[in-house]
Amino acid sequence: MAIVELAGITYAYPPLAPGLESAGVLLGVNLCIEKGELVALMGRTGAGKSTLCMCLNGVVPLSTGGRLHGDIRVLGHDPRHTPTSQLAREVALVYQDAESQLFMPTVEEEVAFGPENLGLPRAEVANRVAWALEVVGMEAMRHRPPSQLSGGQMKRVALAANLAMLPRLLILDEPFAGLDPAGRRQIAKTIDRIRTEQEVTVLIASADAELVAETADRVAVLHQGRIVLDDVPQAVFAEADVLAQARVGRPAVAELASHLNQRLGTSYAWITSHQARQDLERLLTAEKPT
Repeated sequence: MAIVELAGITYAYPPLAPGLESAGVLLGVNLCIEKGELVALMGRTGAGKSTLCMCLNGVVPLSTGGRLHGDIRVLGHDPRHTPTSQLAREVALVYQDAESQLFMPTVEEEVAFGPENLGLPRAEVANRVAWALEVVGMEAMRHRPPSQLSGGQMKRVALAANLAMLPRLLILDEPFAGLDPAGRRQIAKTIDRIRTEQEVTVLIASADAELVAETADRVAVLHQGRIVLDDVPQAVFAEADVLAQARVGRPAVAELASHLNQRLGTSYAWITSHQARQDLERLLTAEKPT
């Protein structure tokens, strides 16, 4: 079952001043995301990743204005013609700037805000808050004001607030940006857990090639307003020339494999450190003197 279906999506923001033409950001995007998939959307800064994410919950064009054309279906709905209150029950978008999404006095109240506005019983709200905070590892901070949290903690609270709505589609815009390695791993573990427990479909806009390689089922690369690659991570990260043109980085071990293949005549195709370690251990074991 397709959760997201995009066909021929074009979009241009409103012009900066009357009489000026606004350049198109999306120029014919086609993308399909099946139920339960984790799809990573990659592209250089300014490629339109955030814009595409906001098309899926109706922020573009309902809040931004501009011209949006093409066919959009998200959980069977066209976001342009679906009440925001209805779509918010099923589609959650966590923005790159998590701080802009936090406005309640405490972490607990922040996470409770969405379920409370659904009119759920107090016991159900409490259960959802407890579960969401536990999933993101923020139980100990539940009475803390969000303004007193670190950037990584704010991202986890914003994620918890969206998880408490039990969405069917979770969209994360640069969830790993600005975090230290431990923070990135924490977010990746959280995403893996909610996919297992809730069968959530996930779209991640990210420039973190290493974590994309480890977590994504598919990678879609956005370049010059279109999806130029859409395949499993192993196949996408093998397209070094196309990725270079799109200014999308590859995992460091993929670059290492390319250098070794050129020098040693090997055919390594690593995209994760686990793959590299396995092959290198076999190589080193085979070369040990008997």
